[in-house]
Amino acid sequence: MTPPTPNPRPGPDPATDGASPIEGHPATEGDSALEPDPATESDATPEIQRHRTAIRRANLSVPIQCLLRDGLLDPARSLFDYGCGRGQDLELLRGMEIPCEGWDPVYRPDTERRAADLVNLGYVINVVEDPQERAEALRQAWGLSRSLLVVAAQLDVAAPAQERTRFNDGVLTSRGTFQKYYRQSELRAYLEEQLGTEAIPAAPGIFYLFKDETAQQQFLSNRYRRREVVPRRRISEILFEQNQDLLEPFMERLTQLGRLPGPEEFPESAALIERLGSLKRAFAVIRRVTEEEPWETIARHRSDDLLVYLALARFHKRPILSKLPLGTQRDVKAFFGTYDRACRAADELLMTAGDAEAIDTACQRAPVGRLVDNALIVHRSALDHLEPLLRIYEGCARALVGEIEGANVIKLHRFSGKVSYLVYPEFDTDPHPALRLRVKVNLRTLDMEWFDYASREDPFILYRKEALVPEEFPGREKFAKLTAQEERVGLLKHERLLDTRGKLAILLDRAGLKLAGHSLRKASRSTG
Repeated sequence: MTPPTPNPRPGPDPATDGASPIEGHPATEGDSALEPDPATESDATPEIQRHRTAIRRANLSVPIQCLLRDGLLDPARSLFDYGCGRGQDLELLRGMEIPCEGWDPVYRPDTERRAADLVNLGYVINVVEDPQERAEALRQAWGLSRSLLVVAAQLDVAAPAQERTRFNDGVLTSRGTFQKYYRQSELRAYLEEQLGTEAIPAAPGIFYLFKDETAQQQFLSNRYRRREVVPRRRISEILFEQNQDLLEPFMERLTQLGRLPGPEEFPESAALIERLGSLKRAFAVIRRVTEEEPWETIARHRSDDLLVYLALARFHKRPILSKLPLGTQRDVKAFFGTYDRACRAADELLMTAGDAEAIDTACQRAPVGRLVDNALIVHRSALDHLEPLLRIYEGCARALVGEIEGANVIKLHRFSGKVSYLVYPEFDTDPHPALRLRVKVNLRTLDMEWFDYASREDPFILYRKEALVPEEFPGREKFAKLTAQEERVGLLKHERLLDTRGKLAILLDRAGLKLAGHSLRKASRSTG
């Protein structure tokens, strides 16, 4: 039977749990939705109701959110939504003054399919039951993209357990729609095979495919680049005061780069040279008013960032020097002298990241984080405070799955070659926040496990929060005060028993205490 006119849109089938690759619920553990009961198989060719996969949303779709999060979509760049469904993304993006258009065979069939800077193929290839038609839609979307194609598809971890009727290479839903659930590695391999270019994970089930390799490398370099605070002035200096209008923005740029900028990296270079003779002299004036040590630290951090980027570029496909962004080429020369020397240092670190003993040792000397029997646990904000080896170890996991939305705590397993991403939505405000989601990435098998705790009646909780965050983290002091109180009253004496909210409530009740924000108070006893 010839299938009806396709409606390649998006996302989750409303007949299922409404899951998205980031926000959804995985299949029941041990009960794969892709292992059908033979009794439910049908020999008859069903009529696939693709148009029923289009859902109504009040918010931007996840792939569009990823583009905005990563600074890839703004009013200066146009977007075409290939298979836009009902067009909610287009309405919301136009409200942000982002030029966009979309095509859909059911809801916008008369719209011209036109080229754009960015093309979104969001949750299309998972609802097309014909593999050839699926591949053709992917290639057409790629052909329309001038700089970047973002592709999103459903992952097997989001497959509802009740969908058990296999059809072609996927399953049929109770609404008569088709869904193909991919493994993360399978989806990446499929995209690269069909388009002949590298697929960069943006999030689970979402990949970026760049047309320009230099733009791709700039994105990857930025992903592993930490932010620095501009060193403060400690003394007054006449020459600095006289040229403050140029020297202050120069300090900002030096902080970003960790080295002297090239002419194209600081537009006021000519004016600064005219006043002070050279950029080196200008930097010498700055060092006199701020001291040398902060700038040495910034340069070391930038060198480390470059090593992390180059090591993880090997995880994909490290480009030749001429394909690197010009700024990165300047980094190589400033920090390592030659590209070969930088790559050798990065390769050494990457190889060491596979050594469990080296990872364990690095975890033990980490300046921040909570060291437990099998792992180092850190807040996301503390990643930049870890040495390059551990940043590469975590980066390998991110290179496989992209960004896990809302993941603010990271568990670096010391011996097993795994990295876990944990979502604690109320980390800042709840004294013992509840765990909502855990995603475990196995670097040895390249597999991903997804554990959703949103509906758990007695959720797992977090304590000793101050150990996970760097010293400058807002709220760290009140975290530490609560931990000190809990230690004094003996709540943390048996930490292994304090793993859920219910157990904490029992211990507090026995001690006659209650939580008031990040403080312990005596609980009032009822006399009735």
